[in-house]
Amino acid sequence: MTNDLIATAGEYVAGLMTDSEREVFERQIATDAETRQAVADWRARLMPLDESAPSFEPSAALWPAIEKAIGQGAAPVAASGSPGWFAGLWANVAALRAASVAGALAALVLAIVMVAQPGRGPVGPSVVAVLNAPNTNEAGAIVEAYADGRIRVVPLKAIPVPAGRTLQVWTLWDRSVGPRSVGLMGEARQQDYVTTGMPRPVDQQLYEITLEPAGGSPTGRPTGPILFVGRGSVPL
Repeated sequence: MTNDLIATAGEYVAGLMTDSEREVFERQIATDAETRQAVADWRARLMPLDESAPSFEPSAALWPAIEKAIGQGAAPVAASGSPGWFAGLWANVAALRAASVAGALAALVLAIVMVAQPGRGPVGPSVVAVLNAPNTNEAGAIVEAYADGRIRVVPLKAIPVPAGRTLQVWTLWDRSVGPRSVGLMGEARQQDYVTTGMPRPVDQQLYEITLEPAGGSPTGRPTGPILFVGRGSVPL
């Protein structure tokens, strides 16, 4: 079983695929026993996490814990078919259970991207960011930014959007340029954006989600409250 298959199965179980990607992968599940086994492995390991994690808001220690987990995951990836990286991944996730299901899921997604993506070559994201609520450090969304201008935003929780308002995603790579809009999000669901005129994503690039008037900010700059904000890290 290759790392690429394990990573793809993890994305499927974690709900990170688009509708079209999921349909294609489900056809593969129906015809390939190894793919079914990869999906079963992920589900078997996620079930205890979901059942045992206490339900409370992530603490201020969530982000340092995720950073620590990423650092532990920086060891060389085991050869195809070996459970080495897989066991290490779940050891890290187990250590984050007390940070709530949302926090553990954030660590899980980062582990999928940063540990399993090497087998995918250039299709992996250039930058990955976890966006936290500025006052509580509650993990609210994950951003994957790609070298070709694509940006994927994956909410980790429901985000209330009052009537006449919308969510807007922003990025800032240079303060002299100022924040640039990535796009609007009418509701909290996975969104894929294609941006133009922006440089390749860089380490520590800022991403945030604000609440704006319907149709987006009238000034081209954030005007509403910042709901979630975070800085990107370059996957190893």
